[in-house]
Amino acid sequence: MPWFLQLAWRQLFPFGRKGGHPLFGVMAVLGVSLGVMILVVTQSVMGGFGEAHRARMVDTSGHIEITAGGRPFTLYRAIQEDLEERPTVRMASPYARGFFMAEHRGHRAFPLGMGIDLASGADRRLERFMVSGEAAGLYDDGVLLSRSLARELGARAGDRIEVTSPAMFERAMEGEEFVLPRDLEVVGTFDLEWQDTFVPGMILTLRALQDLYDLGDAVHGIMVWLHPHVNEFDEAALYEESILARGVSAITWREIWSSFLWVLDLEKTLLLFIVLIIMIVAVFAIGGVQLLFVIRKTREIGLLGAMGARPREMLALYCLQGLIVGTFGVVLGILFAFGILAVRDPIIQVLADITGQRETLVQFYYFAYLPVKYSVSDFVIIITATLAVSLVASFLPAARAARMRPVEALRSEG
Repeated sequence: MPWFLQLAWRQLFPFGRKGGHPLFGVMAVLGVSLGVMILVVTQSVMGGFGEAHRARMVDTSGHIEITAGGRPFTLYRAIQEDLEERPTVRMASPYARGFFMAEHRGHRAFPLGMGIDLASGADRRLERFMVSGEAAGLYDDGVLLSRSLARELGARAGDRIEVTSPAMFERAMEGEEFVLPRDLEVVGTFDLEWQDTFVPGMILTLRALQDLYDLGDAVHGIMVWLHPHVNEFDEAALYEESILARGVSAITWREIWSSFLWVLDLEKTLLLFIVLIIMIVAVFAIGGVQLLFVIRKTREIGLLGAMGARPREMLALYCLQGLIVGTFGVVLGILFAFGILAVRDPIIQVLADITGQRETLVQFYYFAYLPVKYSVSDFVIIITATLAVSLVASFLPAARAARMRPVEALRSEG
């Protein structure tokens, strides 16, 4: 082992009566490890939010949507049959959507409703999100409510609510007929643990929504779910070739949610830079302390030079100290982050139960839990940046030590 590596270790972590106390080395490592811990926690949590959001986007809109630019279209059965014959397609389900006025015992709400095709198996995708009742029990005079909408209306499974669509209001205003609200039975409630802005509050059968909106046999689109590891962009391009002549187009979920995805990526990148700046400040503060350490060791540095130590070896000595601090800080910081993230959900749930703010978490952060995703690229960036900053911060003290002349250093009274 080179002498300057041994000396770098002993100066950072001296032990014994004459060796001193390793307080500087320990505090330096802890300072870096706390910065690394914050970086790992923030990037993993933001990555988890992004991954959970993407999963919800696919759950609610499929990998690909076949639409006519928001206009209803009727040639969906032939398109659906064509899609279901493709080996890459797991499910193709036509849908229609629109806003409603829902009323129950004097409570009113104006949720987004979606009509799903039970024959395509769309109800089976809802089963894992059901809170009460069963999605398979949905029928033409029934409705599934989101948990937040059910709470707002004061309704539960078995109750009946009154539903009115804009088309029904329009018929009444034109004087064609006296329209009464549609009476629907609440079959069950579901919870995607996502804010209601992004998910429908009511789910009806496709026939029921078509009737309420006077759509006839038209739909607003077809949601397509693909098998794992199938590229949705390639699939959408293939669909365009076969369905473009029918007046509809294929759009991937990434294109539908492009603005929201851009915001997610921007937030994660901004947090990385903000926390990295804090980390840089902390590491350079350690570099300043290391510079004072070099000044105090002036005579020792002169003695090493008189014994034959070359300037590049003195440079390596103090640069190695920065790398040692950075390496131990990275390892400890990652371990601290894993420890905190391992108990994140119990902490969040306890705080939410104590404060009664679970719905606030869903309203503003869209989730009632704290998702996490570990990314190899994030760890590479964090480790590389930490070691690089630690090395740069230690370069100034190292350069000062390398420039010292042995004779002048030995004369120093420091």
